[in-house]
Parts: sequence; C-alpha cells; structure tokens
Amino acid sequence: MIKDYFKLAYKSARQRRMRSWLTMIGIFIGIAAVVALVSLSQGLQTAIGEQFVSLGSDKIIIQGISSGFGPPGTGVEVPLTTSDLEVIEKVKGIDNVVGRLVRSVKMEFNDEVKYAFGASLPEDNEDITLAVEANNYKIGQGRLLKKGDKFKVMIGYNFAEDFFDDSLEIRDNILIEDVDFKVVGILKKSGNPQQDETVVIPESAMREILGIEEIYDIMPAKVNDGENLGLVTERAKKELRKHRNVEEGKEDFTIQTPESLLATLNTILLIVQGVLVGIAAISLLVGGIGIMNTMYTAVLERTKEIGVMKAIGARNWEIMSIFIIESGMLGLVGGLIGVSLGFGISKSVELIAFQIYGSFLIKADFNLGLLIGMLMFGFIIGSLSGAFPAKQAAALKPVDALRK
Repeated sequence: MIKDYFKLAYKSARQRRMRSWLTMIGIFIGIAAVVALVSLSQGLQTAIGEQFVSLGSDKIIIQGISSGFGPPGTGVEVPLTTSDLEVIEKVKGIDNVVGRLVRSVKMEFNDEVKYAFGASLPEDNEDITLAVEANNYKIGQGRLLKKGDKFKVMIGYNFAEDFFDDSLEIRDNILIEDVDFKVVGILKKSGNPQQDETVVIPESAMREILGIEEIYDIMPAKVNDGENLGLVTERAKKELRKHRNVEEGKEDFTIQTPESLLATLNTILLIVQGVLVGIAAISLLVGGIGIMNTMYTAVLERTKEIGVMKAIGARNWEIMSIFIIESGMLGLVGGLIGVSLGFGISKSVELIAFQIYGSFLIKADFNLGLLIGMLMFGFIIGSLSGAFPAKQAAALKPVDALRK
C-alpha cells in the first residue's frame, strides 16, 4: 500500500517536472550551503587542531594586551620588557623563555621598496631551538639562522616567491631599513600565510636597525617535562602581576596555553558557522514555502481526482498520505541534490586553497551524520510544508470535488 503511494507521488511529480524542479531549488541551495559551510568549518577546526598538536603541549605564550587587531605587539599600551622575561625565567616549572619582536620594516630588493612584518630570532642556540619549535619553522632551502648571523635573514616561501617582482634566492642581498642583509634560508611552504610571508631577522640586528631597547612583543616559554601546564601558567601570572604591579582581573598581559588558544579559535569558528548556517536556513524556509505553494496548486488541479478517489472509498488519511509523501519526496530529492552540490563546492574550495597555499589548511571534513541529517531534514521540511495542503485535500467532500 505504502509502495503505491510513493509510485503515485513520483508519477505526479514527473507530470509537473518543471514546477517540481523550480520548487526544489530553494531546498537544494539551502542544504548545499549548509553542507559546504559546515564541512569546511569542521575541516578548518581539524587542521587547526593538527597545527597545535605539531607545536607541542609544553609551551605557553606571553603577550601584552592589545587594543586592536594585528600581529603580536600591535597596539599594546604596556609592552613586555626584558625584566618581564627575567621574571618568567625564574618561575618554578619554566624550562626556558625567549622574547621576540614583530615589527613592520622597510624592505628593498632590486630597487623595489615595500613594507612587511619582520620577526626577530634570539641568538643563543638554546633560545633559537625554542623559537624554531614554537613557530614550527622548517627549512626548505639553505639553512636556519644560527648564533653569529647578525646581518643574515631567513624568509618565508611566499615572501621569496611573490613579495617582490623578482623572486629571492639563497645568497641574495636585501635591504632592510637601508641595511644590507643576506638571505641564508628559505622556509618550507607551511600553508600558514603569516609564516609563509615572514622575514626572520637576528634580534641584535633588528634592535639596531629599529632603535628598540628592552621591549618584546611576544614571549614563548617552554615548561619542564612532567609539570602541570595550568599550574605553571598560574604561577607565571602571579609573578607577572606582582612585577608589573597590577591586580588580578586587571592584567595588562595574557598568558595562553595551546588548549586555551585552540578553544578560543573553535569558539570563533562555531559562532561564524552558526551565523552562516542561519543565513543558509533562510533559503530552506523559502524552499519550504515553495513546496507548500506547489502542493496547494496540485490540490486545486487534482480536485476531481481527489473526488473520484474518495467516491470509491479512499479515506481522509490516505488522501493526506499521498500529498505528504509527494511533498516529502520533493524535499528528499532536493536534499540529495543539495548534499551532492555541497560536497562538490567544499571539495572545490579545498583544492583551490591547496593550489594557493600548498597545504590542506582549508579542507572539507565530511561527517556521515551531517549528510544523513541533511537528507532527513529535506524530507521533513518537504513533508511539513505539504501537511496543510494535504489536510485541505483530505477535507474535500466527494460531491463538491466532482463538481469542480
């Protein structure tokens, strides 16, 4: 019996092929948007999590509180200083801490002048190791900076390839704040735009060319093996509050762990995802209204057919079932098309991002529950949209239906 209802619904939809396709547009556009947005945001969460795992769970990041957006140190009212670094070094559980500068500097190569952000690198071997680990620097060509490399730099992959009109190579010279530096290393492409466009400069040279003393923009610190990261973080906060003479809750600095950074990023991603899915849901609402309109029209067109069915004994619930199944099928087919379209869109974005960044930092992460849920959602939206027209059809009296 149920099988016959589906056959009848399929036959009716085929007879109104153009109208059925137009009706499903709102459904499959909305579902495609939801599938694409959710899968990409889930993929981004996974990629970010992998990046944090690769950096290790034994490091904390100390920064001054910024009043705006931008690289570390941008808009900070009370910057970190060398004395702050000395305080952190003495905290129980801290193995090592390094200070770094991140500043906008003038770059010149082959008479082309541009501005970019340069990051300092400490010059002690142990400190260099920590900075390299904290930033996951991996050399592609040449070598990493080492102790004694005062007027040498290593540069990101994108900076070498695309920043100037002419590509930079190992042993090329570049002017930074009108001072000559030699390129000794080019980093591997990481997929992180900030890192791929970086210029890493020895700390002493960066302080000299910018005239900066005793200030740091960011301090990565490594915690001793076996120490509780949260406990060490609280000790560091307590000592810094005391040193900087600030009350608890009114700190002019932040200390973040990989877990807290990841939680913050995930919260932001969830908010963005919720907003985007909410916008996509408007399309689903429009699609549901379209199905309802189509089913009302179908009731008017098939009034005599309904009258005949009721005259030969069809009951009200059977008439309702026919129309609800038909509208549900429209939603389900729209869902199938939407899921396929959403899959295609998100995979295309993933491939385009790979071509641009050279890594799967942006990738689609498909959850079977999401796909099945979207198909069920399409069917339910369709069925609910067809419920009122179905009830109207079932309420028709056989005599009145056959007169029309």
